[in-house]
Amino acid sequence: MTLDKDRIDDAVLALLYLGLHEHSRAWKGFDWNALSRLHEKGMIDNPRGKGKSVVLTEEGRRRSEELFKAMFTKQP
Repeated sequence: MTLDKDRIDDAVLALLYLGLHEHSRAWKGFDWNALSRLHEKGMIDNPRGKGKSVVLTEEGRRRSEELFKAMFTKQP
């Protein structure tokens, strides 16, 4: 089975929006490889370290909100 890592990254980014606090912080309880890819794509600041949260970049916050709404809200 071949995984679509871009789709996985989109889902993780959307779920980061669900746990968003302090405008741009989100808990980093997701797969480390996905978080590393999101960092490489410029969506989050460096996920490595002892902190329990990551900081979304401005682009990452915007994209996470778009993905969250597209994936998890009901359309009228």
